[in-house]
Amino acid sequence: MSILIKNIKELIQIEEEPRLKVSGKEMAGLNTLKNAWLLIEGDRIAGFGEMNSLDAKQSARQVIDAEGRMVFPSFCDSHTHLVYTGSREIEYIDKIKGLSYQEIAKRGGGILNSARRLHEASEEELTEAALIRLNGIMAQGTGAVEIKSGYGLSVEDELKMLRVIRKLKTLSPVTIVATFLGAHAVPAEYKGRQDEFVDLVIHEMIPQVATEGLADYIDVFCDRGFFTVEETDRILLAGLKYGLRAKIHANELDYSGGVQVGVKYNALSVDHLEYTGDEEIRCLLGSETMPTVLPGASFFLDLPRAPVRKMMEAGLPLALASDFNPGSSPSGNMQFILSLACINYRMLPEEAINAMTINGAYAMGLSEDYGSIARGKKANLFITRPIPSYAYLPYAFGENKVETVILNGETCLPAGR
Repeated sequence: MSILIKNIKELIQIEEEPRLKVSGKEMAGLNTLKNAWLLIEGDRIAGFGEMNSLDAKQSARQVIDAEGRMVFPSFCDSHTHLVYTGSREIEYIDKIKGLSYQEIAKRGGGILNSARRLHEASEEELTEAALIRLNGIMAQGTGAVEIKSGYGLSVEDELKMLRVIRKLKTLSPVTIVATFLGAHAVPAEYKGRQDEFVDLVIHEMIPQVATEGLADYIDVFCDRGFFTVEETDRILLAGLKYGLRAKIHANELDYSGGVQVGVKYNALSVDHLEYTGDEEIRCLLGSETMPTVLPGASFFLDLPRAPVRKMMEAGLPLALASDFNPGSSPSGNMQFILSLACINYRMLPEEAINAMTINGAYAMGLSEDYGSIARGKKANLFITRPIPSYAYLPYAFGENKVETVILNGETCLPAGR
């Protein structure tokens, strides 16, 4: 299959020499090419250039005239929990009434609520519901996504979740990375016996997950009221023995030490980071760990905002992800995340686009093949509706600016179909 896209108003995030990530002041730069063409051969980007350089004899099986439209690399959403059943709008009302995230959790809500519902659902029901969500985020521009377990909280149900994720990989054109998050919360039956649950994660869950090859990474919710640094350390060490690299929930609710333990284990990313100070920034500098901010969760829970400007000025890279889940960020719309990054965090459009393309790909271990427009990379991209500039993408929040999606070199249904 070959596709030629011509008369592109502006080709966004192009790279002649691909990078794994973008850091510090470089995040304010965005390479683009106006009045461009792009050629796809098979599932790869074969070439691009200005229209005046396009060979008149160039042919392709499919030709798309993108006049007035822009082409972006697909968004890379490196943190979601989109395998779940049921919604939690009752807890949303509780939040409006003033209950905190922790208070709702103590009453059996939050993660434990989703865990009960997941236990009652079949793999088929979970797969069907998740596939609808995947199709939705694909139509909004996401081409690669990380999906975590963590609503199982038992050996049987964690494996069920991860098997659903494995099934989704065969059903969806979206590239999927699986993360085992058995230590997402402590089940009610282990109240007062948290050490025993940690032992269950280490001695039963991790070996079975690894034996079946169900996960690419391992995660722990290291935060106040959830898992301690010492417990996180034990779990990550156990995962490392089975070849599972860390991705950490850290510092959403307090200065938890999650960033430090994540860097200790060379975590691919540390995510949330609402509570990030000088010590955490110093720890991250020089590491291979990607700081990842989840604006949707902060917005929905009315949490403090991560100090992204301070982090970038210190020279750190930054990724943005949706945290798509039923309790604290019930949306996987990365266009909305882009708008939140610009509006609430004062990120420049260039910084935010870098954070959710090339740096998002890095936070999933995918930046060699995804996250930018470069020869030889996977042809995962979207074509916008006619828009005046790439800054219009975050500016016009609430609209879907995506018109056509191309994943793995194949044209998917246009948005809205």
